[in-house]
Amino acid sequence: MAEKLQLKQQQPPAGSGWEFVQPRCARKRRDDIAEVEAMVEAGETEIARDELVWLLSECPDFLEAHVHLGLIALEENDPKLARGHFGRAYELCLKTLEAAGNPQPLPYSLPGNHPFYEAAKGLVHCLLETGRQPMARDICRRIAVFDSSDPLGIQRLVAAAGKPQERQP
Repeated sequence: MAEKLQLKQQQPPAGSGWEFVQPRCARKRRDDIAEVEAMVEAGETEIARDELVWLLSECPDFLEAHVHLGLIALEENDPKLARGHFGRAYELCLKTLEAAGNPQPLPYSLPGNHPFYEAAKGLVHCLLETGRQPMARDICRRIAVFDSSDPLGIQRLVAAAGKPQERQP
């Protein structure tokens, strides 16, 4: 049976709260993500995308791979595809949280939580881009209880989208 995404309670000095622990297959492929980032930086997004798809075929719960595919889709101006990638990572995290009884806090300051908040931010952005403000607000409400400091400014994205735009003459 494949290892799944898990949560672990952290104590100081690592930080206080709960942290996502990637499956072993994802932890073993950390260097591959660094290579993907270098490919994207060099403009080799097609090769990076192929590598990420391969990584997910080997490790379906690899959060960073889902987030990177979402970012590539956003760069290519495809918010619907990006929404799917960000949404999958977000969904994996929600299922893990629910199975653990929704423990709190889940601070962004713990490195294992970064992909969750990055996926949530990407998903909110995509939902706003595709006119799904109520869904974006629901996600904001849901994640606010885990880390109210909102270091990625996710809550501000929705607040800004709710303000009326000035009409251009």
